Amino acid sequence: MNLFKQTKGLVDRLVGARKRSVINKSRDLLDLMQKYTTIGEYHVGAEDGTPNGKKFVLTVYQGDDGVLHQALSSEATANLAPEYVRKYSEELGRFRDFHSKKTGRRYLVEEFLDTFTAEVKKHIREGYNSVNLSVITDTHFKDKDSIDFYGWNGLQHVQEFSYLDQSGLIDLKAHLGDWIDGSDAGLLGESELIKLEKSFKSDTVPYLAIKGNHDENDKFDEHHDLKASFPDHEFENIMWPEMYRQKDIHYISRQHGVAYFDIDDVRIISVNTSDLPYELNNKGQKKYDTKITLAVREDQIEEIIEILTRSSNKRIIFMSHANPINRKGSNALKYNGRSLHELLVAFNQREKGRMHASAGQPAEFRLSNDFDFTNVKNARIVAYLCGHRHREDQYHINGIQYILFNCSALMGPNHSLTTKYNKNLKRKIDQANEAAGYIVNVDLKRHRIQVFGYGAASRRRLYFV
Repeated sequence: MNLFKQTKGLVDRLVGARKRSVINKSRDLLDLMQKYTTIGEYHVGAEDGTPNGKKFVLTVYQGDDGVLHQALSSEATANLAPEYVRKYSEELGRFRDFHSKKTGRRYLVEEFLDTFTAEVKKHIREGYNSVNLSVITDTHFKDKDSIDFYGWNGLQHVQEFSYLDQSGLIDLKAHLGDWIDGSDAGLLGESELIKLEKSFKSDTVPYLAIKGNHDENDKFDEHHDLKASFPDHEFENIMWPEMYRQKDIHYISRQHGVAYFDIDDVRIISVNTSDLPYELNNKGQKKYDTKITLAVREDQIEEIIEILTRSSNKRIIFMSHANPINRKGSNALKYNGRSLHELLVAFNQREKGRMHASAGQPAEFRLSNDFDFTNVKNARIVAYLCGHRHREDQYHINGIQYILFNCSALMGPNHSLTTKYNKNLKRKIDQANEAAGYIVNVDLKRHRIQVFGYGAASRRRLYFV
């Protein structure tokens, strides 16, 4: 039974009644514990939608910030230490969803992801050469308690995405970049990356941490016209040491973000499309704005060539933040995107040759790489996975299937930066479409790739390769 235990007085009852009236008028889908707005303690259980239907003590209290809070404590806990907490939002006119004090995850999202993975399992084949990748991109973590755009929810999306590690389904996980929005001060941006790295890394599932065009914090520099807020290799020094330390992640060097992972006959290769020299002018400002200068350079290309040369008997999937070419086959990076695509085509055709950059290209981005794929046997690049565009898309060019993923970052419909794709989704906080994430199944036996999405993503996409 939901027995009211205690309250502080008439004022608390009146405040609670006022907030309940606002909640009752809301059109949002609400859990039954939203109705508890009077300060006090209550016994709640399965009929109230508690985690796993267990019995809890629900404590309603006013925090030091003057905001109404709720906390769930197990009835079996003598000191009533809260396991789940949330606070009231005046903007929303209701309580936010409960999140775990230990993991930061919302238990309703965990239940949703359990349903999602159960549905994925119905459509995939188990066994050799059926490989599952979990993919998230463009979380745009920012130091703001935003209910309809980039903010703290970016970190929560990563924490909740990592819950898929426990499903027993995932062979490799990947974040395709734009971990942060890059619009906070340098020290704050660095702390955000550290929090994300800790939330993303896994002891059970190998992972790839790919760099995005916002991960150099250039957005803050642009808005404030200051010296570079990140020192050289700041993202790399935070994100890559642990990634490269994994026993199942292989590399030529640890310098450029190129890494590869093998399982069965599948090889996954990561690429860094924000590969820029760190050059400062006499004011300490960067010569190249990473947000708008997407590129791959000669040293990275050389590592890709070396890995491909040793890729006999593999079906290969590339991953990066940005797509190297667009659906028309034109360069989608400022430097060397088309060249990278042509290298992949040359591999599939077992060619030998030398790469050259476009005429007039700055010296930092010129290419002079030799390649010889004539001795590679029974191998093919079948797909290229990327984010960056904040929408889903796909195109098949020269035998390579390009697959683009939607951003996990909340993009409310009333913001100028929100893409048309996300405007149409009308994304809202604490709703199923707030975040976005994917499981990609690569089935070589059936010659197909299936992409399963949750949240602001297509439920299922199918590609034959």
